[in-house]
Amino acid sequence: MANTTKRRKNNPTGEMSLVEHLQELRRRVVISLIAIVIGTIIGFVWYQNAPWRIMPLGEIIRGPYCNLPDHLRADFNGDGECRLLATSPFEMFMLRLKVGALAGLVLASPVWLTQIWRFITPGLHKNEKRYTMSFVTMAVVLFVLGALLAYFVLDQGLYVLMSIGSEFQVAALTGERYYNFLLSLIVIFGVSFEVPLIIIMLNLVGILRYEHVKDKRRFIVVLIFIFSAVMTPGQDPFSMVALAVSINLLVEMAFQFCRIHDRKLHKQRPDWMDLDDEQGSGPIEAPMPVGASGGIGSSRSINAAPIERPQPVRRAPEPEAKRGFEGGADFEDVL
Repeated sequence: MANTTKRRKNNPTGEMSLVEHLQELRRRVVISLIAIVIGTIIGFVWYQNAPWRIMPLGEIIRGPYCNLPDHLRADFNGDGECRLLATSPFEMFMLRLKVGALAGLVLASPVWLTQIWRFITPGLHKNEKRYTMSFVTMAVVLFVLGALLAYFVLDQGLYVLMSIGSEFQVAALTGERYYNFLLSLIVIFGVSFEVPLIIIMLNLVGILRYEHVKDKRRFIVVLIFIFSAVMTPGQDPFSMVALAVSINLLVEMAFQFCRIHDRKLHKQRPDWMDLDDEQGSGPIEAPMPVGASGGIGSSRSINAAPIERPQPVRRAPEPEAKRGFEGGADFEDVL
């Protein structure tokens, strides 16, 4: 903090050279990595041990799998416990490390988001800072909402996938495959929820207008359903429908924002900006004939005072010679 205050006093304009930018970037990256490492350690411990009444992270992750009926998942020990299968010696350790790293990334998000913000904001104006902060906050909120929806949808998605052919086989999911399926579903839902924010950004900068999309809703709905069917990891109908319906609702909300914003801009827009070149320039009048040129009128007499005749220049009288020894006078008058 003291170094930042000192730099501001020495450089009030905030101008930095390329080397100073790289040094500042390195410092921000180091702080972010330290925070992520600390968060990963906390997540690694939290995977199995949780303080107070918090549920361990491993229990939270395998919750959708354990909510399946007993006849849809394999029971290797015969004790009725819900466990995932490990097929290699390091699979359980790597799974715990991956889950801890993801948890550390989430726990350290306030730190690395703050570092990114402090690195970007010196080059932004006041209004740009306000818009950037609003969009970053909305992006984080939308991603979290998408991740939560993916977690709750996973229950029904797994049930649909595991119940297919359950009369002849039983599912024995490995921890790695189950974790990859859960992570991909969370990422797809979270990133897909950012689509409305992108639409709003394009509308604010003037690239996308409401009149461009108001008559294309059917095509957009079909396109969203195709996108959901392709991007959903398990291709189960429940997850696909949940993702498609959620995106359609958010996109419609974004379109309504575009409609209100465009209407507001249209009211503030002057009428002459909507005219074409011919209407804006107005009718051109017929040329008028050029009349004969008039003669030059007589010049008015100028009453000027007569100029006096210059007087002759008189020479100044020559100075008399000094008398005495210095003036070179003789002594005749003395004699």
